[in-house]
Amino acid sequence: MADLPAELWTHIFDLAADEDVLFQHGLPATMAESAWYKDFLGKWTLRSPKDALDLVQRRSYATKKAIVRTCRNWRNIGSQFLFRCLFFGDPARLLTLCAILDSSSAASTTATASLGWWTRRIHLARFYANTTRGTTPESLRDALISIIRHCPNLEIFIVDWPMPITTFGHVADALTTFASKSLRTLHVVVPSSALSKVIWAFDSLPHIFAVHLEVEASTPEEEASASDDIRLGAASDIRLRLPGLQQLSLQGHIQEFVEQATGWSLPALRHLSVNCGTRHVDLPDILAFLAVHGAPLLFLDLYSISVMPLPRILALCPALTTVAFNADWRLVRADDDDDEPPLAHERLANVGLHGLAYAFGVGFAAAHAQGDPLPAFLVTSANDRTLAALCARERFPALRRVRVLSRSLLEELDRANGPAEEGGGMARWERWWEACNRAGVRLEDCTGALLGELPQDPPESDSEDEEDEDEEDEENEGEVREWKVSVPLQQPGGGTQVDELRQLLEECRAMDAGRDDHYMFSNPGAMAVFPEIVVIPPPASGSGS
Repeated sequence: MADLPAELWTHIFDLAADEDVLFQHGLPATMAESAWYKDFLGKWTLRSPKDALDLVQRRSYATKKAIVRTCRNWRNIGSQFLFRCLFFGDPARLLTLCAILDSSSAASTTATASLGWWTRRIHLARFYANTTRGTTPESLRDALISIIRHCPNLEIFIVDWPMPITTFGHVADALTTFASKSLRTLHVVVPSSALSKVIWAFDSLPHIFAVHLEVEASTPEEEASASDDIRLGAASDIRLRLPGLQQLSLQGHIQEFVEQATGWSLPALRHLSVNCGTRHVDLPDILAFLAVHGAPLLFLDLYSISVMPLPRILALCPALTTVAFNADWRLVRADDDDDEPPLAHERLANVGLHGLAYAFGVGFAAAHAQGDPLPAFLVTSANDRTLAALCARERFPALRRVRVLSRSLLEELDRANGPAEEGGGMARWERWWEACNRAGVRLEDCTGALLGELPQDPPESDSEDEEDEDEEDEENEGEVREWKVSVPLQQPGGGTQVDELRQLLEECRAMDAGRDDHYMFSNPGAMAVFPEIVVIPPPASGSGS
């Protein structure tokens, strides 16, 4: 084994790290599947796709660290893998890495010999600066800028914590200066006062592929100091052209950004997510945006407490195959005298439903409904009409799947062992199941399983009991479906930690496999435009990369 060439060892280490899912340019979407797992208290809970990716990063790093600690030869060959994906949960690590990259760059004679040359992904999880360890906001900003400067092949940049306007300005300058040709994915959280810098950053990133922009409210001093025109400055008149942008995800105070982006050229946009949170004012003009960019969209996710005109929105997006919206909206009225177009779409195959907190009589919403039943009645009536409209074949002839997206609702159903009899929760689930079954539509929860299957520990029973259960299942095959629980499959062999890692990787692969066939990485055209960077081991001597 010691005589194997370095190229073969590199391939083996690459397989062991198993982090290919981390380098895909698309960001997890609403329809991505969550997964059940046991928490440290032994209770079943749900892991979001984002949490799954974060855990894969941590486990992959542990594997790579074990590789480089095995022997000197493996350390020399495998050190590059430690720097391909930089994931930070502790801000002090930024300062340590900055010093390592500065030292590596000073000692190297070529760009490929620097450790930062291998970096393709930087991910900073949400954390709080600890001044006792020297991690002030200014020191973190300077360290992050220095790290970006050492990473000329950076493809994915994700920062989960909010960046002040001064910090984002310097970070955006570093990205556009050192990674403008390689950067494909950008995930940032900024105040609304930084929108002009966001627009100018996009203008310098023509190859960007996926963007998640979360806009938080500026401080009262910033809001009072300038009007919209003054705050945006020359950026208010710029008309961007982003030929490679396929995925755009917006969240928070996005009204002003949507207004500006309506006039941009986004010919490749296929995936749009808009999350307005719980605000009822200053909502973005989605109709105006979709009137310009809605025709080629394949995926649309709308989350808002306030009702959006979904029938008109669907009419503006004829190519849609997947849509997600708040099922608590009153979309289908009891009378037929409304001027709104009917809720219908010819090509829609997948529907995701936000909300539904009152639908099954469990959790906090059920307790609230006992004291004030009228809001619950109005909301559940809207839920019933929407589901009935979705199951009408003349309205949605291509529909194949309806997915309930709320993780908190599914966890409440697990704790209550199914919908409540009181308040009509169980009866509603039965009506919905029968309606979907007649229409040939699969009714799912956010894990991708049928809505009605919950996790449960394997029962302790002898073989005779198991045979009796099998006979009962065979006898009940022809009966009406009942709410039941299912036992998650166990991975054979490998121990608890290995099984958990295998399950985690399967979750991420299933999330990727569930993407729309016409969307992102399944699209050969997208791969032709954005080929993967070929990583070549650094030579012992020579120049250039």
